[in-house]
Amino acid sequence: MVRRPAVAGQFYPGGEKQLLKALDAMIPSRSVKIDAIGAVSPHAGYTYSGHVAGEVYGRIRPKDTYVVLSPNHTGAGARFAASADTWETPLGKIDVDADLLSGIMRNTDLVKTDPAAHISEHSIEVQLPFIQKIAPAARIVPITVQYGDITEYEEVADAIAGSVKDLARDATVIASSDMSHYESRASASGKDKLAIQAVLDLDEEALLDVVEEKDISMCGCIPAAMMIMYAKKQNAKKAELVKYADSGDVTGDTDQVVGYAGIIVY
Repeated sequence: MVRRPAVAGQFYPGGEKQLLKALDAMIPSRSVKIDAIGAVSPHAGYTYSGHVAGEVYGRIRPKDTYVVLSPNHTGAGARFAASADTWETPLGKIDVDADLLSGIMRNTDLVKTDPAAHISEHSIEVQLPFIQKIAPAARIVPITVQYGDITEYEEVADAIAGSVKDLARDATVIASSDMSHYESRASASGKDKLAIQAVLDLDEEALLDVVEEKDISMCGCIPAAMMIMYAKKQNAKKAELVKYADSGDVTGDTDQVVGYAGIIVY
């Protein structure tokens, strides 16, 4: 089975040449790459957040496999829903790392393959052209996350880390997330600083707590928390904010913005 593009031509250019041109403009050329264990990358339309995502992908060393954790905006499918299908973008097909996915599913019964969660979900799809650009031969493990408790998040992070270790995979976990939604720039930036600091501190509990306490509409806070859990199991020591922006930079409207953060963990 092939998971066809759902938002090509909407969130990002639908033609190969136009998409490659956009990626070239968004991904900076850097000679020194960070060996990233994990990252946070936004998933809005490229016009709004592509330059932030581009900073992330331009800074990290290409890997063999990318585990992409995302929120589930549609509510369809399993709570922790993986895809076993080959994915397609205007740049071509990108295969799932079937052995790594199988290992994860052996390590936890929380993760289930469920195409329903992925049919219309954009937050993994928009990451894939960046991955195809920087690592054309890479494979992916796409997993959407709805809700659960912190012990379940830890179990899935453990399952990913254990399978990566067992298979000796050279992998990076990408948490696909935007930050605050539809607040004034002043309000969004203030809230987002709190959530970003928790990620920089590699403190998943602080992240989940501050998002709840301050009512921060960070849609991928759970994927980000799971990425932190995974990264610490891989002995991550540091996180770096590579770029923060909001939609007002493009629209000129600073009364109702969406925030975007690019963070690398290593």
